[in-house]
Amino acid sequence: MTSTDTIPTTPGPAPERRPERTASGTIRTVTGAIRTSSPTGAIRTLGHNPATAPIVLHPGDSISSGRRALYVVLLGALTALGPFTIDLYLPAFPVLESDFDTTAAAIQLTLTGTMIGFALGQLVVGPLSDKVGRRIPLLSVTALHVLASLAAAVAPTLEILSIARVFQGAGAAAGGVVAAAIVRDLFGGKRLVVMLSRLALVTGVAPVLAPLIGSALLLVMPWRGIFVVLAAYSVLMLLCAAFFIPETLPPARRHDRGTTTVWQRYGSVFRDRVFLGVLIIGGMSFSGLFSYLSSSPFLFQESYGFDAQQYGLLFAVNSVGVVVGVQTAARLAARFGPQWVLAFSTAGLLTFGTGILVADQLGWGVWGVMVPLFLFMTSCGFTMPCVQVLALDRHGAAAGTAASVMGAANFGVAGLVSPIVGWIAHDAGITATTMASVMIGCAIVAVLALWVVVRPRTVEQLAP
Repeated sequence: MTSTDTIPTTPGPAPERRPERTASGTIRTVTGAIRTSSPTGAIRTLGHNPATAPIVLHPGDSISSGRRALYVVLLGALTALGPFTIDLYLPAFPVLESDFDTTAAAIQLTLTGTMIGFALGQLVVGPLSDKVGRRIPLLSVTALHVLASLAAAVAPTLEILSIARVFQGAGAAAGGVVAAAIVRDLFGGKRLVVMLSRLALVTGVAPVLAPLIGSALLLVMPWRGIFVVLAAYSVLMLLCAAFFIPETLPPARRHDRGTTTVWQRYGSVFRDRVFLGVLIIGGMSFSGLFSYLSSSPFLFQESYGFDAQQYGLLFAVNSVGVVVGVQTAARLAARFGPQWVLAFSTAGLLTFGTGILVADQLGWGVWGVMVPLFLFMTSCGFTMPCVQVLALDRHGAAAGTAASVMGAANFGVAGLVSPIVGWIAHDAGITATTMASVMIGCAIVAVLALWVVVRPRTVEQLAP
């Protein structure tokens, strides 16, 4: 842990106490309390009784529980904007195929375009947020999402819809990246595990919950109305960000030694072997997840005869698995280390992906597929927070860049890998076997990345 990771140039984000720097280098608030920093990076808040003043290792440690809960809700909602943008319209795939008189593969490409836009947008937003602060990129890029959502709602052709979806994905990029960077600005060590697990919960649950919401929306509106709902949601997030989310990266911390330029920030994360390993694991985990998301509308609605509401219920059940995985992983990671949780979760991805293929080949029907699928989703839930913690805890000085690379890898690689399911199926139709084949391939790569690149025994324990 370096002092640049933990010492802000302003006090904690309590708006009622304005900071003033004195000539001695301490920071005095208008209430008379003084903050002094030690060479170790700890911050002591000196009040009326300095002997009992608490040691604050990270800026967020001094935030009240109520404000911390507010941050969790708002940052979680911002994080959900990306998955909702990508997945809310999945139940409408068959309707889109009919309305535009095209193929399932062509409709899947609109999903791929969205995820590629989301990935590229994060690669721009992350380093930019490390350079100019968190708020400007968050507000400007979210405004782009509003315009792109409205364009998608009125798109007359599939080509225009596809272009609008790319910009929509780019406009949703700021939410997840900036939310993760803000959390890293404020927290570290084991508390970082807890906070990131809340965001990982949203990242994992939102993709599987979004189709359920989309199915409900299709009962009361045409598919174009889904994009109007997304526009309204992004307007709400824009207002919340403007009025309730403060700047957490002071100007002095935007120029830390070794991370002053975009290339230096990228270099600092890509030179880290552990970061590269978890980057691969995260990308493969999301690729397995999105292989299911992109193929499930055709598999369950066409092959197994689910209607839109039954299909949404399936997603709701699988979201329970993700919730269980994320929350359990957060507790285990804080105690045993996230690298060891990944050892079990990546093995689970491989085991349960294989179980889906075997069940389909043996003709065990829809229940034979759904049970290992639920366990596969639970394993994804175990993986997500551990990947984020290992990536961000090591790169506090370039948190926005690290978060953007992680997000780009997760959604960009998933956007490229998930259409392979349709490519394997060709004209024969998507089956559980073709879906599981891609899941198994992703799981094998994740397992190899953990043991060959990350090497769990070489990863140090989390700080307090």
